[in-house]
Amino acid sequence: MASIGEIVAPVAARDALARGRLRASLVPDLLVEARRIVNTVIGGWHGRRKRGIGENFWQFRPYVEGDAMSRIDWRRSARDDHTYVRDREWEAAHTVWLWADPSPSMLYKSAGAMVSKESRALVLVLALAELLSRSGERIAWPGLTDPFTARNGAERLAARLAHAADLPGRPDLSNIRRFSDIVLAGDFLDPADDVMAWLDVLARHGVRAHLIEVADPAEEAFPYAGRTEFTDPETGEKLTAGRAETLRDDYRHAYAARREELARRCKRLGWSYTVNHTDRLASEALVGVHMAMTADGGYAAGMRR
Repeated sequence: MASIGEIVAPVAARDALARGRLRASLVPDLLVEARRIVNTVIGGWHGRRKRGIGENFWQFRPYVEGDAMSRIDWRRSARDDHTYVRDREWEAAHTVWLWADPSPSMLYKSAGAMVSKESRALVLVLALAELLSRSGERIAWPGLTDPFTARNGAERLAARLAHAADLPGRPDLSNIRRFSDIVLAGDFLDPADDVMAWLDVLARHGVRAHLIEVADPAEEAFPYAGRTEFTDPETGEKLTAGRAETLRDDYRHAYAARREELARRCKRLGWSYTVNHTDRLASEALVGVHMAMTADGGYAAGMRR
């Protein structure tokens, strides 16, 4: 019987140098793919959409006592009997941290998926870096870069990733401070308690998090039958099932329960939780995360505090 899924890395997952070289070879292509996706959604990506100091026009509004006379738009005011001022959009930079799970479980790709989970997570993060950099935001990767602002932010981040020989499975998040946002893309297959314990420091610091669960369709559907050998990519441990189909219902229940618990806890904290399947378009997750980041209570609201 043909294999349903495989680990896409051609080297041992524990070999940090080999993983680094593999990532270095993949990142340029992933950056191209990220920019292609960005160009399909850029029309719906807006800036801060808030009145303030900046260069871009925001809106006309009626003049009120206290407004500077220099802000009056006499051409617009001449159209009717009211006096209008010209508001500009606020352009204060905001910090958004980006992270894609580098753990071995992300290397999985089933026959029904377009890409591996690692590839999809990196594309999503680089696409967000591109969009945020174009908007003038500061971006950073925990444990890899400090926050920086650059029009070529995605390219700079990709270069740092390509030369990172070994990335921690769970970076230290304690230096991320209030009013920042962080986008985390991974499979989040660990127990919900373990995941939330790692992210607890973000909640305590008042950081708004956006989790993107990258899921392979085979992981969700469990299409296995007959004698099947399963290998844990993290530990190398193996489990042989004589009739894998007998495990399907219990597995699906546990898989769904984990996702529902994580989504529930994120909602309670005011965070967002988005699921992106690797047999679906990456742009779907990108739009969803953008909507969560710019909704009331998102990073634009955080800057108003």
